Amino acid sequence: IPGINRASAITIISEISTDMSQFTNSKRLCCWAGLTPGNNESAGKKKSVRITRAGIYLKPALVQVAHAAVKSDKSPYYKIKYEHICKRRGKKRAIIAIARMILTAIYNMFVTGEVWNPTDLYKIDMPQEMQDKQKEKAIKQAAKFLISLGLIKATDISVA
Repeated sequence: IPGINRASAITIISEISTDMSQFTNSKRLCCWAGLTPGNNESAGKKKSVRITRAGIYLKPALVQVAHAAVKSDKSPYYKIKYEHICKRRGKKRAIIAIARMILTAIYNMFVTGEVWNPTDLYKIDMPQEMQDKQKEKAIKQAAKFLISLGLIKATDISVA
């Protein structure tokens, strides 16, 4: 995973261990690490508040890893994700979001035993022309599927 060096890997593994049976899913691990927003509810109104104060050793390590991953030029995956989130939510929230993504990736690596391989990496590095071509192909396949089910007729489809 980009941004993780030997020292940060030792810190993360010593905090969460390699046995993920204690966490039912990655959301529970992120909550335990303090990377989820708190939730205050009163009289039916839900208020989203700051991230929780848990994970006093793990959270700073993951934030440091996230900063390194965002600045990494070898793999621009987290850098591009950071820029997209940063536009909408701000720098601090974007770093916490990247730290959470990294922790989720670590959890999935320990559970499945696979190496880090993001599934949406091709969408990030893909030029716009290829993205448009892929969208057209997906629309054609969906239309073909709906025609085979008899939900729409071939004459109903207009080429835009």
